[in-house]
Amino acid sequence: MSSAGGWRQTMRVRPPDPRRRPLCVSIGASVLTARAPGKVNLSLLVGAPRADGLHPLVSVVQAVSLADELVLTPAAGDTDEVVCPGVGGPNLAGRALELFRAATGWDAPPQRLHISKRVPVAAGMGGGSADAAAALRLAARAAGGAPDELLHELAVQLGADVPSQLAPGRVLMTGAGERVDRLPDPEPFGLVIALSPHRLSTPAVYAAFDRLGGARAPEELERARASALAGEAPRAVNDLQDAARELCPEIDEALFPGAMVSGSGPTVFATYPTPAAARIAAREIPRAIAVEPITAAFGEARER
Repeated sequence: MSSAGGWRQTMRVRPPDPRRRPLCVSIGASVLTARAPGKVNLSLLVGAPRADGLHPLVSVVQAVSLADELVLTPAAGDTDEVVCPGVGGPNLAGRALELFRAATGWDAPPQRLHISKRVPVAAGMGGGSADAAAALRLAARAAGGAPDELLHELAVQLGADVPSQLAPGRVLMTGAGERVDRLPDPEPFGLVIALSPHRLSTPAVYAAFDRLGGARAPEELERARASALAGEAPRAVNDLQDAARELCPEIDEALFPGAMVSGSGPTVFATYPTPAAARIAAREIPRAIAVEPITAAFGEARER
């Protein structure tokens, strides 16, 4: 439901099952906060749909310093709630809390999750997925910890981009997003992101990709995966770019020299040798900001 402060989503807290020993228990009523960084796809290769309808992919994903901020506090009512000013509709972060409680038996009183959005919505930067991943990190911290394997399983249930954002940094994402391999943190560099006033639906972009053709063969995807794991620099290619441009022609106007679409778009970005070079370049590009790559420590859940 909507409220004066923005969209509010509530989830009923189920009483713990007395027959089940909880995996996690509440360790207190402290205020916790975590940053949820957006991401860019430095490389994104896509194959033909699998039998389950999902697309196999090989993508080098880099989390960046443009981030939402999430704050977890005790709620005043009898339900968990998510408040995200300026963004309407059900929130994936709320679903993350719901799944965490169900999977762990976490017995904490109702929680309020407030999200301050900075990563654009439906922009190819994984903002909603980042929020869901951060919500899992916050719940795990509030519950005194949870196995990494369990958090990964929950992330897979939430969406293709969520597993790669559980420990944000530079990762290789394969399968349909469910397989994640950490890659070495890069040397410092800069990025310029041109923010778009437009939005694109990820399913619509994939449907356009299927219509346009050009899916990678399984052998090519496997070679790309092996190259990334061997430490080779990612190829600056996005197989979804033409599909995104077809659905949102305004992307063509936003593509500045050296830029490419991130994910399913419409955000475009380019990399620069240094953060300083990116800051200088951003001054000349409409709606652009300079950002930097981040490591997993950037998104850790902490007491406020």
